[in-house]
Amino acid sequence: MTKSELIAQLAAENPHLRQQDIDLIVATIFEEVTAALARGQRVELRGFGAFSTKRRDPRLGRNPRTGEAVEVSAKAVPYFKPGKELRERVNEGTKPRPAAARRAAVPA
Repeated sequence: MTKSELIAQLAAENPHLRQQDIDLIVATIFEEVTAALARGQRVELRGFGAFSTKRRDPRLGRNPRTGEAVEVSAKAVPYFKPGKELRERVNEGTKPRPAAARRAAVPA
């Protein structure tokens, strides 16, 4: 799903919101996640997963065309760890449960 497809789907599911507002909301969320990762912070979305950065040490790589050794500098790369609920839904192919059903399933 592309960003524009996500916006179109959210607009269809929420006719009371203008598509321009949904576009702004989605863009803001992505921008905030990106900015937090750039600052070295971790972003956790409960039930979905956590975004963080991992450090890669410098290494000696190879140019695939020539086979020549190339130095690759150290860098930070984005990393996503899916949450338990996301993993379960992907593996089971289940539909999202309504919030009331999730609350009822949690023992008091």
